[in-house]
Amino acid sequence: MYDSITIRFYEELNDFLHYSKRKKAFNFTISGKRTIKDIIESLGIPHTEVDLILANQESVNFDYHPKSDDYISVYPVFEAIDITGVSLLRPKPLREPKFVLDVHLGVLAKYLRLLGFDTLYRNDLEDAEIINLSITGQRTILTRDLFILKNGKVTHGYFVRETNPKKQILEVIRHFDLKDQTNPFHRCLECNGIIAGVDKIHIENTLKSNTRKAFQEFFQCQSCKQVYWKGSHFERMMRMVESIS
Repeated sequence: MYDSITIRFYEELNDFLHYSKRKKAFNFTISGKRTIKDIIESLGIPHTEVDLILANQESVNFDYHPKSDDYISVYPVFEAIDITGVSLLRPKPLREPKFVLDVHLGVLAKYLRLLGFDTLYRNDLEDAEIINLSITGQRTILTRDLFILKNGKVTHGYFVRETNPKKQILEVIRHFDLKDQTNPFHRCLECNGIIAGVDKIHIENTLKSNTRKAFQEFFQCQSCKQVYWKGSHFERMMRMVESIS
């Protein structure tokens, strides 16, 4: 037996749809007892991108089974506005921004750390490890891989649309409304550890002679012991921070 429903997707959810279905209501034929989550993902949209589903103007969850002639409206994640009490699609929004990134987003990981955001990244992380780090650490997955986001265990994730890292960081800041939460030069670009000031006497044997002579103020990662100072690289990073904020 076949049933027909009408469904419409809003805002950036249209990025995942065929152009013929974008920004308008269209008919969708279903057979058997399919959940709305299954229908949404069959159209190419990861469930992590969805935060509100209305069936005939009533809020429903992912387990809802559409009926013939239902009108379904699907809205994207509202990170800046807590609507989870209405949508019931995930336990609660992650109000402390923490991320885990897939292997394709190494430069973006450095930019996020530069701005002070807790960001896990390794270029050898398997999908299962990324998902586990997201669940156990309450981290949002950032990825260019739709397959990860369609995993039923994932509750918080975002598909990064841009391919240029400088555009990616602007996209993430805008999407998660993070502009007022940046804390530049607080985290290590290499390992995500916390950076703190360090007396020169404790690290001068690790410095090149010209650096040792030219600079007096130094900082060190508390985890990997990477040393930082305000050289030309710092000025370049400052320009990067200013362009974002």
